[in-house]
Amino acid sequence: MMPLLRIERVSRHFRGVAALDDVSLDVPEGSISSLIGPNGAGKSTLFNLVSGFFRPGAGTIALRGERIDGIGPLRIARRGIARAFQIARPFPGLTVAENVRVGALFGSLGRRDVAAVTRDALTLAGLAARADQPAANLPLGHLRRLELARAIAARPMLLLADEPCAGLNRSETEEIIALLREIHRRGVAVLLVEHDMAMVMRISDRIFVLDAGSKIAEGPPEAVARDPRVIAAYLGTPEED
Repeated sequence: MMPLLRIERVSRHFRGVAALDDVSLDVPEGSISSLIGPNGAGKSTLFNLVSGFFRPGAGTIALRGERIDGIGPLRIARRGIARAFQIARPFPGLTVAENVRVGALFGSLGRRDVAAVTRDALTLAGLAARADQPAANLPLGHLRRLELARAIAARPMLLLADEPCAGLNRSETEEIIALLREIHRRGVAVLLVEHDMAMVMRISDRIFVLDAGSKIAEGPPEAVARDPRVIAAYLGTPEED
């Protein structure tokens, strides 16, 4: 079967430094996949390429067989990819509901009831009771939910979730896991960047591992956790006498 997202031999350099080097990966339809790796591995660069903020220096990116590399963030959003950012930046002068409405207005093309989509996204994220509050006043855990609500209001087929649990406590992390699983249950594939390895192992169908701009491993969580290259990338290798 054709994958939902196909990244094929993609490279991106910045001033001669390879942020990504010949990376290929396929994200299946209906999956929860995770992209992991040490700091500086190239995870954010890959997300920026898929969401249209950067153009690849080489290689192609396709959504359901149609190339999207280099077409820009708005057109990519309207093709069906939404992104929830690690650092939540709501429109501070708008309410929670108005922020989510922005996602509903600028998401996938086609017939839609913007008010109904907004209400559904707020309910899904557990924010309906805060709909009329200023978004800028939300605590961190609720800001993370708002990022996901605004993204899901765009009606994507693929959600890019960039460290949605960063800085959260255990109970808040459990709430985000439950929210991501419900989003997935509704038919949206999820590609996750996350440093919480316990969460990654629990939620992922498949894991892709980057190190120094290259893909070093991929597979189900159990296989990736045992891969010597992954262990070395995270823990290092012992020095020889």
